[in-house]
Amino acid sequence: MEGAELAGKILSTWLTLVICLILLPSAFGVSLGISEMYMKILVKTGGWATIRIEKGVSKESVLKNSASVGIIQRDESPMEKGLSGLRGRDFELSDVFYFSKKGLEAIVEDEVTQRFSSEELVSWNLLTRTNVNFHYISLRLTMVWVLGVIVRYCVLLPLRVTLAFIGISLLVLGTTLVGQLPDGSLKNWLSELVHLTCCRICVRALSGTIHYHNKQYRPQKGGICVANHTSPIDVLILTTDGCYAMVGQVHGGLMGIIQRAMVKACPHVWFERSEMKDRHLVTKRLKEHIADKKKLPILIFPEGTCINNTSVMMFKKGSFEIGGTIHPVAIKYNPQFGDAFWNSSKYNMVSYLLRMMTSWAIVCDVWYMPPMTREEGEDAVQFANRVKSAIAVQGGLTELPWDGGLKRAKVKDTFKEEQQKNYSKMIVGNGSL
Repeated sequence: MEGAELAGKILSTWLTLVICLILLPSAFGVSLGISEMYMKILVKTGGWATIRIEKGVSKESVLKNSASVGIIQRDESPMEKGLSGLRGRDFELSDVFYFSKKGLEAIVEDEVTQRFSSEELVSWNLLTRTNVNFHYISLRLTMVWVLGVIVRYCVLLPLRVTLAFIGISLLVLGTTLVGQLPDGSLKNWLSELVHLTCCRICVRALSGTIHYHNKQYRPQKGGICVANHTSPIDVLILTTDGCYAMVGQVHGGLMGIIQRAMVKACPHVWFERSEMKDRHLVTKRLKEHIADKKKLPILIFPEGTCINNTSVMMFKKGSFEIGGTIHPVAIKYNPQFGDAFWNSSKYNMVSYLLRMMTSWAIVCDVWYMPPMTREEGEDAVQFANRVKSAIAVQGGLTELPWDGGLKRAKVKDTFKEEQQKNYSKMIVGNGSL
């Protein structure tokens, strides 16, 4: 009986501290300075660990720096320039060397599939999931790593699980209750309040530190917000500073429960990726949504899949065909404190969240950018590429023309045919055919 009373007191004390020191301040958007102090400790510890690594292991440091710039040095010049040094005016057998070289480069280190795996760090961040062997460099560094494991799994994980459980429970319960109200200004206000409050709690559950830039360009009602996509928590990151009507794929499990609850309070648009009929329905609903300037801005991730936050891949043109004002947003995570990338082919949602909650923190920058509209004579593909380029430049990301669908599908024949046509034009232009 005494043991039960002791456990009850410990639990009540734990919940009281969580609610008073973390839950309530995060719900109201107030900081008590705990997060700032925690981040300063992480930065100093990371700096010390980096110095110890550089002093203790020179070879690994050299390999690390060379790996950060890639395994091979690529020649990014176009086909015409690449072949000019190998061929004359007509077709020559030496052209084979150029295509063989490009093929070997793609086999050794292609620029697409590496975007679907976690970014390798320049310096070890005391997490075993990246640069695994670095914590064996010295006894002192190993002791710090062991202490970090204890802190992350025995202190931070229970705290974060508690906050996440409260935040998700309040979101599901709140949106379900608000969804019972008749449509009107009261329902919209309560829906925004529930979304904003619960997302702030969930971000705090990840020890999230977010820096928003250019807030004067925040997406306005009746517009479309497009952003690069790294993780499902992108939604939390953006919703902490404002509410959106979301568009995305229907999920199962925990994510599915949250989606079904949210759509009751706010007109989010969920669709099955494999059903083309749903695509047409989504386009119709999006046009109806942006026609009403009183509705929340739509949040869309045009890449259609998660990329590891080192680059921006092809934006699907569908988001840019429906008209309206586009509000670009660039999101850049700092991998030194935790890897926010979700490799959906390797981890389910629960496993991914567990990895997030056992990281040091989630730190990111969000840049709101000036609104953009489709110019005269510009088609949807050109508009999408212009927006993508602006986001890549602002976020310091590499711009790639490839479709993110290559994460699960093979290269389309049209890509191969385009290269064949370019080569054919060179031959025809030189009078060989």
